[in-house]
Amino acid sequence: MRLRLVTIVILFAAIGFSSIAAPPHKAAKRKTQSSKESKVKKGPSLKIMARGKASPELMRNFLFKYHGHADQVMVNRIIKAYIIEANREGVNYEVAFCQMCLETGFLKFEGAVSKYQYNYCGLGCIDMFSGGDWFGSMEEGVRAHIQHLKAYASQEPVRSPLVDPRFSNVRRGTVTEVTQLTGKWATDPAYGQKISALITRLYSL
Repeated sequence: MRLRLVTIVILFAAIGFSSIAAPPHKAAKRKTQSSKESKVKKGPSLKIMARGKASPELMRNFLFKYHGHADQVMVNRIIKAYIIEANREGVNYEVAFCQMCLETGFLKFEGAVSKYQYNYCGLGCIDMFSGGDWFGSMEEGVRAHIQHLKAYASQEPVRSPLVDPRFSNVRRGTVTEVTQLTGKWATDPAYGQKISALITRLYSL
């Protein structure tokens, strides 16, 4: 009799467990979906007002890949400045950093803007004959870049002293993603796509 009761208890327990346990195919589906969501969260964002996720080491490696003779002290300093200034204003530093790489040719400065101008985003540079704006230091130039991005992407005030001389020229909050900078920041019809491609390349290292 006792053996029969034990058997019945085990049987009911097994039935109860099987009713609440997810079928194998559903569990596998949830696992795959969770994996896909995880990859999406880890990937790059094209939003201008967003939190950057790339590590300083990844950003260094990316810049040195395309400019192997860049000054290491300068590279470390500018990466630090971009992360600090962008985080302060709520701007995606990956967008700003890759835009800087595009505008300066990975700090080679082979265009109209000189490295002595500390102008990392082509502010005021309309063509090859207009040198653009000048700033007093690397940090000030980076701050102006971040503030100009925020001018386009947000209606919130800046948190640091305003150094962007063209901040008031921008129609606030009209651009949310980097691809929308085409025709606004620059006339190049592929401008936003070029920055987007650099962000993708950054994450492919």
